[in-house]
Amino acid sequence: MLYQYVIKNNSRINIKETLFSGQSFSWNYFGDNQEYYSAIINSKPIILQQLSDFYLRVITTVNEINGISVTDFIHNYFTLDIDPDCIFPENFHLLYPEIWQLLTDYFSVKIMRQDPFETMISFMCAQGIGMHLIRKQASMLRKTYGEISSVSFSGKEIILHRFPSPERLAAADPMTLSKCTNNNRVRARNIILAAQGVAEGTIDFDFLSDPQLPLTELRRTLCLNGGIGYKIADCIALFGLGRLDAFPIDTHVKQYLGQWFNSATALRSLSPANYLVLDAEARALLNPDFAGYAGHLLFHCWRREIKRLRTF
Repeated sequence: MLYQYVIKNNSRINIKETLFSGQSFSWNYFGDNQEYYSAIINSKPIILQQLSDFYLRVITTVNEINGISVTDFIHNYFTLDIDPDCIFPENFHLLYPEIWQLLTDYFSVKIMRQDPFETMISFMCAQGIGMHLIRKQASMLRKTYGEISSVSFSGKEIILHRFPSPERLAAADPMTLSKCTNNNRVRARNIILAAQGVAEGTIDFDFLSDPQLPLTELRRTLCLNGGIGYKIADCIALFGLGRLDAFPIDTHVKQYLGQWFNSATALRSLSPANYLVLDAEARALLNPDFAGYAGHLLFHCWRREIKRLRTF
């Protein structure tokens, strides 16, 4: 049995740009016009369809997820509780009118509150490679180690794969898993060790998701694990732990901080020390409580409008 829900949001939401903006690697599209998006989220198969700028259709096999209604879950998952007017400082549009004009079309991109383990492993796959390869590696992990689920929809059988559990990846053979990491054995080993940490409780997402935990302590704790540096730690914090103040910095972010905001630090190499300086500079420019949210919109806008990148 399929349940269907129509969700209305008070501000515009662009599902395609949100799902494929570089923050998630779980979703795929299907349909004659690629109008449907499917994934297994929190162990539940979900199909999405954009009905209009303000309306979203959700199709799933359950009527609640994690003990709450599907509607409430989707609102939380896509941060529909966040007022877009709060993301940037009040005077940002006056200080940077040209950037603001470019950003106008990107306020419909939402930050997603995702599963922290899946987010951690996905971004551990993301070191120094493009979006296409990250998505390929995450897909191979799901297909190799995840359970299969299927949904009958519109006369078709949609085959989906769950993201593997910590226990499953913790027990993986490094050589076999390296086939899912572009034959990078060090990365495969780090993923196995991280999965073991989650399975054994030494990586405690309940503790790390405490909003009162200082971001510096959250980052430091995550960086104790091999394969996790400042950038990946901030990605885990932002996309997996709901820390909208976490500000991941990669090459594109470094570039827009240099070109759009005249940061001299951005012209230097992205060493750990310079990373922290850029992080502080970004917080001075943006609303500190939503620095990561704003940063992702700027990141996506930069890639689309300046770099003219069209694939994720």
